[in-house]
Amino acid sequence: MIELALAIAFDLLFGEPPNRLHPVVWFGKITAKIDRAYKRRSPSMDFLAGFVCTTVVLFFALILSLIPRFLPSPFNLIAEVYLLKSSFAIKSLYQHVKATICEDIEKQRRAVGLIVSRDVSKLDRHHLISASIESLAENIVDSVIAPIFYYMLFGLSGALIYRAVNTLDAMVGYRSERYEFFGKFSARLDDILNFIPSRIVVLFFIPLNPKKVWRYYKLANFKINGDKPIACMSAVLGVWLEKKGVYRFEGRNPSLEDVERALKVYVFVVGLFLLFVFILKFILI
Repeated sequence: MIELALAIAFDLLFGEPPNRLHPVVWFGKITAKIDRAYKRRSPSMDFLAGFVCTTVVLFFALILSLIPRFLPSPFNLIAEVYLLKSSFAIKSLYQHVKATICEDIEKQRRAVGLIVSRDVSKLDRHHLISASIESLAENIVDSVIAPIFYYMLFGLSGALIYRAVNTLDAMVGYRSERYEFFGKFSARLDDILNFIPSRIVVLFFIPLNPKKVWRYYKLANFKINGDKPIACMSAVLGVWLEKKGVYRFEGRNPSLEDVERALKVYVFVVGLFLLFVFILKFILI
C-alpha cells in the first residue's frame, strides 16, 4: 500500500507527467500508428486487425509493468509509483472539469470539447453543462476506481493493462464506418473490465442520498456501464443529465453552479473510495 499511497500523493501534488513521458500517451501512439497503417478490408479482417492492435498494446503495457521487478532498490519503488500514478488521473480530471465553468459560452464549448467525444458545436448551455458533469461522473470509474480496483487485484500489471484497454476504447471503440469492426474487440474488452467497477461506484454515492441514488441507479439501463455513475450523479445533484438519443435522467435544469457541486461530489466519492481501499487492505493484512 506504500506504492499506492505515494502514487496518490504524486498525483495530487503534480498531476500528469509530460506527454513524452506518459505511458498512456505511448499506448495512444502505438494504437494510432497501427490504425493509420492498416487499410480497411472486410469486417472479419478489420476485426482481426483490431484484435492484433489490442494485443500489441496490451503486451507493451505488460512489459512496462514488469520493469520495476528488475530494478534495484530504490529505483524499483520509484518506477512502480510512477507507472501506477500514470494509470489514474484524480487531479487532472478535477482540473479539466473545473475549466468548463465559464460564463463565456464559446470558451465553455471549447473546454467541454476537450473532455467529451460528442459534437459540442450545437449544444446549448444546459447540454454543455450536462456533458461536463456526465464526463466527470463516468470518469470517476474510468480514471480512478477501475485502475485502482485492478491494481488491488493484480498489481501494477492490472492497472496498466486496464488503462491500455481504456485508451484503446477511447481511440477506436466507436460504432463508425472506420471503427465498427476494427475497434470492436477493444470496446467489448473495455465493457467487460468496467462491468464491476461501474457498479461498485454506487456504494460511494449512496451516503449522499441513499433512496434516490439507488432508484436512479436501477433506472440506468441505457448502456452497459457508462450510465451507472451518471445516474448516481444526477440523483445526488437533482439535475437532468442527458446525451440526446442515448439516455436521460430527470431533474431540474443544470447550471454552472452544479458543476461546482459535482466537483465536490467527486471529491467525496473518490475520497470515500480511497478510504475504503486502505481500510480493506489494513483489515486483510
